Amino acid sequence: MIQRLVHTASAAALGAALAAGAAFSLTFSAGADAADSAKNSVTAVFKQMNVPVEGHFNRFTADVRFDPANVAAASAKIDVDVASFDIGAPEYNKEVAGDEWFDAAHFPHATFVSTQIKPGANGAYSVAGKLTIKGKTTDVVVPVQYHKDGANQVFDGALPVKRLAYGIGTGDWKDTSVVADDVQIKFHIVAAAH
Repeated sequence: MIQRLVHTASAAALGAALAAGAAFSLTFSAGADAADSAKNSVTAVFKQMNVPVEGHFNRFTADVRFDPANVAAASAKIDVDVASFDIGAPEYNKEVAGDEWFDAAHFPHATFVSTQIKPGANGAYSVAGKLTIKGKTTDVVVPVQYHKDGANQVFDGALPVKRLAYGIGTGDWKDTSVVADDVQIKFHIVAAAH
């Protein structure tokens, strides 16, 4: 029972992170219709009883405009279906969608809306925006690495988030000695350039 609850808590923490990660990662794709889903990934890593656990979201959409020659005009709105979170076991996935974690029945989507994208050196960008998970909105800045690969645009990055800031893991699950508060969201996005 304790092992199941710990695994469930881990899944939920990861879910929170993934929601944030998925939302941000697609910010840099050329467009939702151009993204190759077989090449794209959004994952989150967190610790459950100090052991790293990783999972992913299966469904997310994006309305993205990105041209490296005109970064000032770039924008993105990302929507993640939180019920699509997958940690590898149906019973854990169901638990994560429940009230104490994502509460997908009341908050079915996590979103990211960009407010500003700034270029850095050697293909690095920082993207500022509003991340909303479980009805809570925070300002985030995500570092992203961009490069061209033939006719494709490729974006890689990672965003650290705190699951408790979004109310992910309530009640007994607030105990960060079981499921860590820190979640690392990682993404790899490949999209056809326009």
